[in-house]
Amino acid sequence: MNPKNDVKILVIDDEPAIRSVLTASLIDEGYNVTWAADGAKGLEAINKERPNIVLLDIWMPGEIDGLEVLRRARPNFPAVQFIMMSGHGTIETAVKATKLGAWDFVEKPLSIDKISILITNILSFQNERGEKIALLNKLRRNIALIGESDPMKDLKRIIARVAPSQSWVLVTGENGTGKELVAQNIHYLSSRASRPFIDVNCAAIPSELIESELFGYEKGAFTGADKPKKGKFDHANGGSIFLDEIGDMSLEAQAKILRVLQEKKFQRVGGSESINIDVRVIAATNKNLEEEIKLGRFREDLYHRLNVVPITVPSVRQRVEDIPALISHFGEQFVREGGYAKKIFSDSAIERMKIHPWMGNVRELRNFIERIYILIPSDFIDVHDLKIAGMASESAGYASTESTFRGARAEFEKDFLLQKISEHGGNISKTAESIGLERSYLHRKIKLYGIDA
Repeated sequence: MNPKNDVKILVIDDEPAIRSVLTASLIDEGYNVTWAADGAKGLEAINKERPNIVLLDIWMPGEIDGLEVLRRARPNFPAVQFIMMSGHGTIETAVKATKLGAWDFVEKPLSIDKISILITNILSFQNERGEKIALLNKLRRNIALIGESDPMKDLKRIIARVAPSQSWVLVTGENGTGKELVAQNIHYLSSRASRPFIDVNCAAIPSELIESELFGYEKGAFTGADKPKKGKFDHANGGSIFLDEIGDMSLEAQAKILRVLQEKKFQRVGGSESINIDVRVIAATNKNLEEEIKLGRFREDLYHRLNVVPITVPSVRQRVEDIPALISHFGEQFVREGGYAKKIFSDSAIERMKIHPWMGNVRELRNFIERIYILIPSDFIDVHDLKIAGMASESAGYASTESTFRGARAEFEKDFLLQKISEHGGNISKTAESIGLERSYLHRKIKLYGIDA
């Protein structure tokens, strides 16, 4: 079927000859065309037919001329595009029509070729916009925040309130809770949704490279800079920049970030031109920045600059009632993406999973469910299957199978290591140093207890 048959075009003009020629020509091109002889009937036709495009004469007799039709219809039908027509056109009239939301303005006598080109351009625009909206809706489904516990309801409420604003946000929470997911929700529910979302792992950029990574550099700025390069702020312009692990950024880097956030402009390394930026800043950390300020490791002025709207993401331990929904959600992902058969978890298995500490939070839970889908052939998952997948009986929340000192020590050791690894963001070297163990010995313990580091 010719896709033009699905395109509805309404011609509103008081001159019978023009209505007849336009209608016949557009029908010949395959469009679905109707017409109205004056402004009042035109408004009725727009409401009834819901056209994609309206060809609208400006000067018509009666109280409702073309501009009045446009003024009344545009707010109620924002997806409809209007091409204004007039035999007495002036620049002033064209400007007025454009301000009211018209797509374009054509003068009589009409050129059918020009109108055909305008219609083609409108349809291309509408198709592209429709594809973008569909992609955004798909993306929003993929980054949905799962759970209906009270902490998750509170989180979703504050995201819904803050997303449409332009306010900067500081997201805090333990590792693996989904801080980046929260940042993505804020961005894709905002007016910047069609613009870039750029994430920056502040902990992964050495302090000596922070300027060139964030702000880019000009050719010849340093040895090896054989061509200019845009930085993260360049790429985020008009959209949002997510500064993850902001608490791990060096003081020197913090000072450079602060200056850019205050002035809303920067210079590339080796450049002299000031570049204005329009970005929304969303920062995240698993650290207590107020404590870091007291210890001299984080700038207080940067903290207050970022902390316009604070959001804390709850740990899995604070929302255990969401675990069944998370199991179902991740299971559906593995079924869809990995081709696995759907697995059903017994009530006993779910209860055992609810009392597991999940120090790695949602990330650990997701990895564990994926491990079950890979390792367990059965479609029904019971408590013993959890142990096969690595949830050892020594885990917190389980009664130790041997009530001995050795079993109790194992429970304590695993919980202690999980906590320390979480505190150091999964960095094994830092963890080993902080608790006085050799790195190789810590790795052996991690393997022994099946810890996902």
